[in-house]
Amino acid sequence: MSNEAKSYKGLGTKFIHAGVEPDPSTGAIMTPVYQTSTYVQSAPDTHKGYDYSRAGNPTRTALENACAQIENGKYGLAFSSGVSATDAVIRLLNPGDEVIASNDMYGGTYRLFSKLFEKFGIKFLYINQQDIKNVSDAITSNTKLIWIETPTNPLMNIVDIAAVTQLAKQHKLLVCVDNTFASPYLQNPLDLGADIVMHSSTKYLGGHSDVVQGCLVMNDKQLRDDLYFIQKSSGAVPGPQDCFLVLRGIKTLHVRMQRHCENGEKIAKYLRIHPKVAKVYWPGFEDHPNHAIAKKQMRGFGGMISFELKDESAAELKRVVTSTKIIALAESLGGVESLINHPATMTHASIPKEERIKNGLKDSLIRLSIGIEDADDLIEDLSQAIG
Repeated sequence: MSNEAKSYKGLGTKFIHAGVEPDPSTGAIMTPVYQTSTYVQSAPDTHKGYDYSRAGNPTRTALENACAQIENGKYGLAFSSGVSATDAVIRLLNPGDEVIASNDMYGGTYRLFSKLFEKFGIKFLYINQQDIKNVSDAITSNTKLIWIETPTNPLMNIVDIAAVTQLAKQHKLLVCVDNTFASPYLQNPLDLGADIVMHSSTKYLGGHSDVVQGCLVMNDKQLRDDLYFIQKSSGAVPGPQDCFLVLRGIKTLHVRMQRHCENGEKIAKYLRIHPKVAKVYWPGFEDHPNHAIAKKQMRGFGGMISFELKDESAAELKRVVTSTKIIALAESLGGVESLINHPATMTHASIPKEERIKNGLKDSLIRLSIGIEDADDLIEDLSQAIG
């Protein structure tokens, strides 16, 4: 299978064709699932590019090429989850190194940083990255990596990727951007100067809530080789069937994201005028902090929304999140179906309460992943649930 990137004028054409070629032996238009652990060699260390499926698998290769192309990168690596992809990036570092991360981020990333890597001598600074001065002030001689989420999870904060990467280059620092919330349809961090892009492919890339996977994309060959060594050595690789599912999901990313964005805008505007809603977090509002940055670096504002009720009691919150009939109470995001989530007890429970509150994540916050159902049905469901 060719890893040569083709040139496409439209995003839709790119997503449908990225990384895939008809099977040379049969002409099959869909990439086969190479359900094999090993490969016959004609002589010791003489093979057709594959020797063992932890090191490489043709279905995974097709996916890795696709991920690279849709992020406008040269190299892609697929992992068994988004967290294992994040883990590989941090394994590039050494004891004593420092990482500048956001004070609003996915709870699983915070758990990985604080509970696993801190004990090996890597220091993490959690700051408000919306102000570039905060990032500049946090840089020390030990800083090696800036980890960005934008939009952030779950407060939808926007970080100026180009400004951070420009600063990082002055200090010769790596920048990795978690692009899960935006997806390659809305945002391409490599084009803005980032060194690595990370996705939880479980979310928008897969798009159907039926696979757990992650990926990294980069342009630097040495960085790719270092990350591939970590991937192969640690064994955090996805199986071929999961790779096939994400390849299939990428083919419809553009049409799904269009509907996610359309529905997200309608529901954000509905919630904002609801008499029982105190605040709505969605970067598409003109008065959202750093809205101008979002408008500049994104093609749309996505389907992720968080909101707070005026009644902040635990009883009212529980009543609302358990009363929706179409929107399911569940973790994760980015699937075709809409989900409702309580970050404080679900996706962000691993962050200590005092840290959550300090960073603006109230126990009363509700997060929505808006799917591609009919927006009127979703609004009606929220209306009956909120009351």
